[in-house]
Amino acid sequence: MSTALAIAAVSAVLKDLLNNGLIDNDLTNIGNVAVTALPPDRVVTTDTTQPSQLNLFLYHVTPNAGWRNVGLPSRDSSGERLSNPPLALDLHYLLTAYGKQDFHSEILLGYGMQLLHETPVLTRGAIRAALNPPVSINGIGSLPILQTLSKAGLDEQIEQIIISLESLSTEEMSKLWTAFQTHYRPTAAYHVSVVLIESSRSTKSSLPVRQRNLLVLPFSQLRVTDVLPNIVTSGSTLIIQGQNLKADTVVVRFGTTEVNSGSISDRQIEVPVPTGLQAGVNTVQVVHPLNFGTPSDPHEGFESNVAAFILRPTINKNPDGTYKIAVSPEQTHTKGAFRTLTVELSPSVGQSQRVLLLLNQRNPASNAPAKAYSFNANPRTSDTHGIDFVIRGVSSGDYLVRVQVDGAESLPDVDTDPKSPSFNQYTGTPNVTL
Repeated sequence: MSTALAIAAVSAVLKDLLNNGLIDNDLTNIGNVAVTALPPDRVVTTDTTQPSQLNLFLYHVTPNAGWRNVGLPSRDSSGERLSNPPLALDLHYLLTAYGKQDFHSEILLGYGMQLLHETPVLTRGAIRAALNPPVSINGIGSLPILQTLSKAGLDEQIEQIIISLESLSTEEMSKLWTAFQTHYRPTAAYHVSVVLIESSRSTKSSLPVRQRNLLVLPFSQLRVTDVLPNIVTSGSTLIIQGQNLKADTVVVRFGTTEVNSGSISDRQIEVPVPTGLQAGVNTVQVVHPLNFGTPSDPHEGFESNVAAFILRPTINKNPDGTYKIAVSPEQTHTKGAFRTLTVELSPSVGQSQRVLLLLNQRNPASNAPAKAYSFNANPRTSDTHGIDFVIRGVSSGDYLVRVQVDGAESLPDVDTDPKSPSFNQYTGTPNVTL
């Protein structure tokens, strides 16, 4: 494969090919002839002392359709590099002839097109000869830029460079020369393919396969259609509904945590929500590993689509049944008096998760609307259960406490006694008095 110098190396080899071809054809009858690789607007054409010349200009680069997906994917599920997929490019050139006298441009364009027609492939030897000339140039050796381009590795890439004439309509040609903002000259377009640029970074290589086993199974589409309930708390049971869920081995994957499921049928799986998940949006997926017998470890098999559910945070309790909510004495500050309210939550809250404290006033004064407040959590340096909030400007009273973690909100207690007059209503806990 080639390095990033390959594009410039192709231009240098084509320029050398044209230059050598014009020298071999002995065009002394039209005087000195120069071969350049400049943008058209930088080619000097006003001075009559300037020699007639051929100019090769790279005006467009496109991805090669045949090579663009080779070597993909380049990284595994953990982000480690598995391969260095090549950057496959096709180069598009304009060959333009400039003549200082009548017919010079036509003569030069004809010779240039004939040279490229008779050299449809740039051989490895031709590339080495062009970038490492065996003789000195004007007695001073090869140009420094050629010494740099000789390290491009163009002669070592798998694909050889193929040159073909490309047809451009008058409209396309007109647009190009309008963009160049210079006068039009006789021009031919060429397509040069393919340049393979590849990185030399270290990759993760797998060990060779020692033994091959074959396992034949009927294909069945594994699919999750619903997750019930879609809002749960740690330790509760999650019901996964879908199609073709049952297999010899079934694993339920929560993010990176895998759980062996309990009750399984073809259309439903019941599994407890594992500890260690963070509050907020989580994902669940059903996996059917495959056992080939040797080795005995299961292999990656069939995987369902990924479904989402929300894990609510809960406020922890003390042994006596009270909630772990603490409020510091009021402190003074230039911005006004404040207090620090600390809430202990489960599961633990990640350092980067957004946490919000919600306070709703209970039993407000008669004819007065109930007040409500929200406060962002203090910054954290690590995952933790205890979350601190700075609260200020809160009127005195008894408040219902809720906490929101990445949009997932803790729930107040509900009266579950069917004989109670407040059955199925919030009991007013957890709460804090300020």
